[in-house]
Amino acid sequence: MHRKMARGNAEEKYIKKRKIKALFYSLPFYICRVFPIQRNKIVLWTLEGNGGYSCNPRYIAEEILKRNAKGETDYELVWITKKDGHRFPSDIKVVKDTIWNRAFHMSTARVWIGNTRTFLGTRKRKGTTYIQTWHGSISLKSIGKYRGDKFCKIAYLVSKADSDLIDIAVSGSRWCTNMWPDGLIYDGEIKEIGTPRFDVLINGVKEKHQLIRERYEVPNNAKIAIYAPTFRGGSQTLNRSVNEKKAYLDFDRVIDAFEKKFGGEWYLFLRLHPQLADSVRKMNIVNTNSKIIDVTQADDMNELMAATDAIITDYSTVIFEGFLTGQPGFIFADDIEEYVADRGNLMFSLDEIPFSCARTTDELVANILDFDKEKYREEAARFIDRCGIIADGEATKRVVDLINELINQNIK
Repeated sequence: MHRKMARGNAEEKYIKKRKIKALFYSLPFYICRVFPIQRNKIVLWTLEGNGGYSCNPRYIAEEILKRNAKGETDYELVWITKKDGHRFPSDIKVVKDTIWNRAFHMSTARVWIGNTRTFLGTRKRKGTTYIQTWHGSISLKSIGKYRGDKFCKIAYLVSKADSDLIDIAVSGSRWCTNMWPDGLIYDGEIKEIGTPRFDVLINGVKEKHQLIRERYEVPNNAKIAIYAPTFRGGSQTLNRSVNEKKAYLDFDRVIDAFEKKFGGEWYLFLRLHPQLADSVRKMNIVNTNSKIIDVTQADDMNELMAATDAIITDYSTVIFEGFLTGQPGFIFADDIEEYVADRGNLMFSLDEIPFSCARTTDELVANILDFDKEKYREEAARFIDRCGIIADGEATKRVVDLINELINQNIK
């Protein structure tokens, strides 16, 4: 009882501290309102500024740049990022993520496009439209209210504050449309028009197959499996720490299993969550060899998935995206009880999804060797239909058409 009360008091103090900080954070946004909103200015960000040129904002930006080049639009793109070293097209203005840069550019933008939350204390002016494209889609891991009592008060506060700013949330499936109200704590307009980052999985497979192999010096005729465990930690508790989960997986045996089952030469890409990029050296990789390539620093996961031939993850949404290319998907969940205890119940039971689940290397190897291609295709097709996933390669165009419509309405 005393411990529970102590935790409650600590949480209330932490929330009070965050609210005070948010108040000071909001002041530059009010000050920057002396500058007018620029009709053609669009501000973008990924992963609270921690991400690079990736996810839905990337593909929206690419479509806008194409239209700018044709003279169809004249938008100024401003990308806010914390880290140096990310590669962006020269036509995008990249600004360092500081409070004053954020306040000025967001306060003078006609449209915001993000894939994660804004910082607590962010203020939006009348005349600015915030389009939330979100970085997740259908997934095993729970978010928002679906986390039950694992959804702490500060996480709710940050989520609700951001969702109150959102004007339109973009959904790529009927499942997401139904989930967003409780998942994102959002009761505003939802446009079920597709997920822009899915488009590369439909239209870009051949191009990315060659590009990624050249980039990482993989033979063009070789096949690639990607291992992408999900993010842990972050805002799950009062401590803004990251759980650097180690991988107790014998990758050499996994590569050998892929070669035995599917033939040819296989490589394995290791892809940690972008917020775990600095932790790759702490991974417990068994029997490493030159066929295991760290791609954690790559900005865009969907570009990688368009080039790979199989995907392994634990609870990440990526497996529900990679399978759109037809590539086999395998779940390796060696800590499921621990994960559920920390995160909350999974969104699907494991027998509802078209992927096999392993808890040890032995089980994963067996699942690869026993993979039934036709059964997988049938189950994946049924799952896609059940969830109403939109994957026609046209989502990005629809989102940019929406942006055009909003901006043109504003100037009439």
